Parts: sequence; C-alpha cells; structure tokens
Amino acid sequence: MTGEQTRTAEPNVVVSEIRIEASPESIFPFFTDPAKLVLWKGISAELDPRPGGAYRCNMNGRDIVRGEYLVIDPPRRVVFTWGWEGADSPLPPGSSTVEITLTAEGAATLVRLTHRDLPEPARGQHSQGWDHYLGRLAIVATGGDPGPDTLMQPPAEA
Repeated sequence: MTGEQTRTAEPNVVVSEIRIEASPESIFPFFTDPAKLVLWKGISAELDPRPGGAYRCNMNGRDIVRGEYLVIDPPRRVVFTWGWEGADSPLPPGSSTVEITLTAEGAATLVRLTHRDLPEPARGQHSQGWDHYLGRLAIVATGGDPGPDTLMQPPAEA
C-alpha cells in the first residue's frame, strides 16, 4: 500500500491517491455499502447508492457529512456531493463534489480521490482527512483492522 498527495493545477481541488493490494471489485463496496463504509470512516452511515440517492455519514456523533450520489459505475467510479451539516458550516451539504476512480494495476488498484469546489480554508483540512481515510481504507480493504479513528474523536461527555 502506498499513499500520496497529488498536486493539481485546478483551483479549489484536492487530489489524493493510494495503491491498494486488492481488486476494484472488492474496494468499490466500501463507498456504497454502509456497513463497509463505517469500517474505515464514521460511526454510522445512510447510503442510497444510485444517482440522486442520499450519502450521509455521521463521523463521530457530532460532525455529519451529507450529499447525494451523482454517478455509480461499479467497479470503476463513484461521484457524490459533499458538505457538512450545521448552520455555521463553511462547506454546506452538496457544495462540493467527490469523485473516486478505481483503476486495476495487476492484482492491485489505484484509488484516486478528487475533491472539487473546496474553498481555500477547507482544502488543507480535507487534504489531510482524505489521506488519513484512504490509509484506513487500504487497511480494511486488505482484511486488516485500522483501529480507532484518531482524526475524528467523539464529543466529550457533558
């Protein structure tokens, strides 16, 4: 498994890539099946993987990502909108777009994630986040346990 941040000349775009020792067919469901998504990202998910269907992931009991699927092309490509619920969110639901392409490379897969329409203040955080989560995906997709998610700690008990 190798991961790297790829720079792009496009403004407001973050691109992350990772090579995973698994087939596109085995990786694709980790973007469309709620039980598989929460193995590497979030604590619960509501997914309706069809164009116009809901994409919603509760990251930690406080931070919730919401969007909708735009493209489902198994096992090669998934596109969905992305944003954070909350009245004060600088990136509201549906305001950006995430595209994942899965390209077979022998027995491995190149996973390329392109997150578009990110305002400057959100790019660094999302870049670090996607690198973190693609690393967790690589562990899960090859049968491992990524352990607790250190990036999205749950809210403190009151």
